[in-house]
Amino acid sequence: MPSNPVPQERKRPTLADVAARAGVSTALVSVVMRGAKGAGAATRERVLAAAREIGYRPDTRARLLRSSRSRLLGVQFGLRHPFHADLVEAVYGAAESAGYQVALSGVAPSRSEQQALEALLADRCEALILLGPELPAARLTELAEQVPVVSVARGLRGPAGAVEVVRTADDEGARQAVDHLAGLGHRAIVHVDGGRAPGAADRRRGYRTAMKRHGLAGHTRVVPGGPNEEAGAAATRALLDGGARPTAVLAFNDQCATGVLDTLLRSGVPVPGEVSVVGFDDSRLARLAHVDLTTVGQDVPSLAREAVARAVRRLEAEAGGPEAPGGAEAPGGASVPDGRETVVAPRLVVRSTTAAPRDRT
Repeated sequence: MPSNPVPQERKRPTLADVAARAGVSTALVSVVMRGAKGAGAATRERVLAAAREIGYRPDTRARLLRSSRSRLLGVQFGLRHPFHADLVEAVYGAAESAGYQVALSGVAPSRSEQQALEALLADRCEALILLGPELPAARLTELAEQVPVVSVARGLRGPAGAVEVVRTADDEGARQAVDHLAGLGHRAIVHVDGGRAPGAADRRRGYRTAMKRHGLAGHTRVVPGGPNEEAGAAATRALLDGGARPTAVLAFNDQCATGVLDTLLRSGVPVPGEVSVVGFDDSRLARLAHVDLTTVGQDVPSLAREAVARAVRRLEAEAGGPEAPGGAEAPGGASVPDGRETVVAPRLVVRSTTAAPRDRT
């Protein structure tokens, strides 16, 4: 009985295949694929049409690796953070506009930041853009001695070496949230904080400052929380079991706020009827129709553009071009004298989870 023939793996089309199809030399195909000068408009179109017909795709990564530069920006992000997904999408666009490609490496409970960083360095990334890094500042400084490093959404206190920082004015965002709630008439405003997460200390400070400014220092209450739904849910259970119930909650971020909302609703506490809830980030989670969360929005396009711009400026300067001067005005109007930090202004986004408190008298 004849055996079934083993199907041969389809050969990937090559430059030579395109050249044969178009009736030109391989060298001319290479010129067209690189976008270099040397081919007329008609010839260029004939070559591109031939490439489409046979399914040829340039191996851009291989070409870059053969050169002295990779033109790769390594982006470390948290797999469990919706806000990071928004940032990654914006970084792709900013990098493409600057003539760079992006390599991603995710951080998860089973994959540490160190593992994510090592993978990016192994890919020959020329610079690192780290979203909400939690590594010690000393380790970030060590990395910056190897390649340009941009820390996004996390400020660095004290000497940070050559690490560039692009972040939101987290304290101002928290103040905007408290101003909104106080303006609606709330007094018992609780902050479910982010623990040791990047930005948490600034948001706590902004909350306390705003409460004091509104004459509500006596109502200040910070409840331990965290950056995820589980932390928000646990903090809310503690609030409901703790006697006096607040009329408003400012959560550390949108994920934490989702845990707050879920626990309140499961406990029969209407939102915003009895308790108003505000998140932070304006991630795609907050924009879901059934969530419709009032939140403090971070300017994702500005954060991504500035992060990429800082990385590219450093790389181009190291390649021989002039480095752009630091300390220029940042998106949102903030600037830092040492030129290593850009602070972007946040904005309050009001949706359906906040309203005036019920009259309890």
